[in-house]
Amino acid sequence: MGSNLDITFTRIVDVPKELIWRCWTEPELLLPWFCPKPWKAIACEIDLRPGGIFSSTMQSPEGVTMPTGTGCILEVIPNQRFTWTSALLPGYRPSLTLEKCGTDDAGFMFTATIALEDHVVDTGIGTKYTATVKHADEAGCAKHAAMGFEAGWGAALDQMVAMIKKGI
Repeated sequence: MGSNLDITFTRIVDVPKELIWRCWTEPELLLPWFCPKPWKAIACEIDLRPGGIFSSTMQSPEGVTMPTGTGCILEVIPNQRFTWTSALLPGYRPSLTLEKCGTDDAGFMFTATIALEDHVVDTGIGTKYTATVKHADEAGCAKHAAMGFEAGWGAALDQMVAMIKKGI
């Protein structure tokens, strides 16, 4: 399996990885930044342990509610790595359905990892932030990329960093 099935981006941000970790793993901190505006996250459930649930629901600017899927947490290394997949349900139960994101033809399974490393920035300790999403096939990877993976996940990261800088 190679890079033609994966999409990733890395950014250096000037906030500590411990605060980014909290924003990814505490539902009340995830909701304000998780979706690129004008979309918003309106529900989130996280059971922060391998086999636990990672689930969210978004709402469109028009008010349409859209579950973005229920997945299974695979890896939890506090302040370093967080991995979940849409291919499994909580408790490692195989999923029978492809998660949809917006339209009926946009379903694909994926495994996502957020990796955090300390990084020195002008203001002190920042974070090297890497988001990687692995797909089961090239079609799913292409769909996710076409949906604006890097722009969307990058905009969400910008919203998170702004929220952290305001104080959480």
